[in-house]
Amino acid sequence: MNKKEVAEIRRQYVPERCTISRICGCYVDAEKNIKTTMKEAFLSLPEDDAFKYFTIFKKTLSGTVGRNLVNLDFPLEEEHEGGHQEFLLKLRNSKLKDDALVEEFYNRIIDTFPFGENYYIILIHVAYDVPGKATDGTEMYDASDNVFEYLLCSLCPVHLSKPGLGYNEAKNCIENRIQDWIVDQPMKGFLFPAFNDRYTDIHSMLYYTKNATDLQEDFLKNMFGCTRIPLDADSQKETFNCLIADTLGTDCDYSVVKNIHEILNEKIEEFKDSPEPLELGKQDVRRLFEDSGVPDSRMEDFDQCYDEEVGEQTTFLATNIASSRKFNIETPDVVVKVNPEAADLVETRIIDGRQCLVIAINEHVEVNGISIAVAPEGVAGTETEK
Repeated sequence: MNKKEVAEIRRQYVPERCTISRICGCYVDAEKNIKTTMKEAFLSLPEDDAFKYFTIFKKTLSGTVGRNLVNLDFPLEEEHEGGHQEFLLKLRNSKLKDDALVEEFYNRIIDTFPFGENYYIILIHVAYDVPGKATDGTEMYDASDNVFEYLLCSLCPVHLSKPGLGYNEAKNCIENRIQDWIVDQPMKGFLFPAFNDRYTDIHSMLYYTKNATDLQEDFLKNMFGCTRIPLDADSQKETFNCLIADTLGTDCDYSVVKNIHEILNEKIEEFKDSPEPLELGKQDVRRLFEDSGVPDSRMEDFDQCYDEEVGEQTTFLATNIASSRKFNIETPDVVVKVNPEAADLVETRIIDGRQCLVIAINEHVEVNGISIAVAPEGVAGTETEK
């Protein structure tokens, strides 16, 4: 699913567009015991409750596609009798009216979800009558030709509210506040089936993780049978950095790294309005390195480095490997933080026989918030270009 398809589903979580037929919930304690369950026709909920659930559902479909929202495909064997996808399909087709299937779903989550605190499982069934679209993108509700029937699950931590004092209106006094168990925003969730090309795709699902650096691979494998799991955001960044270091070796200098950073961010800017996230495969990364000034002699080892570090079929999400908000230069004793758009102000030089970082400055410099004088033009040590 791309960001436009995700946004289309999120827009349905308002009273005037709501097509949620049924909601089920299961409260689980830290010892994996089921404390209580609920099942209701969603439209029978009090208005205030419904709005709170809408907020949770929207949050389960929030974040960046490829980072917080990850598209996953089911292995073919999971679609056979007894497979994980086959079970989810039965659950969806039951419209959550089969209590035995819903209970089995709860137990599967409890057995596979690695969370040692209280949490609330929320599961809804939705039948979205997908409107047609005119050539200008306008939705035509009288031209619908398909119904997207799906499940959305949110896994929400439940925390005890903080102790403190509060105002008791009935007694008109300040007193000790009663602590309550509060359902927090979701930490994980999924949508099944996927809404690809605005049609039902039973071979795929969309997975949500609040923490983009913690996909919980074992949970994905054990709960859904998904084995082809992309690297999380931090792992992509770390792997890409290792690829740069291994490919360039001793030729990994400041200018090449700066060029890679700048070209990456230019590409991200070009694709910012595209519904699909910008992904870089092996050949895309090769061109990126070549355009950034990696020597031809080093590019001879690129294929081997990529296959060993990344894997020939693995791709990078551009927003996971670029640092658009920071550009840091670090030594064991000094960290220099540079505005990403001003990286050209920094260069490396040999001065008096020592390798140095040189930062071009204007007339205003502060140290710990104190303005300091800038040396007059022409006052400098002997310097030699590297």
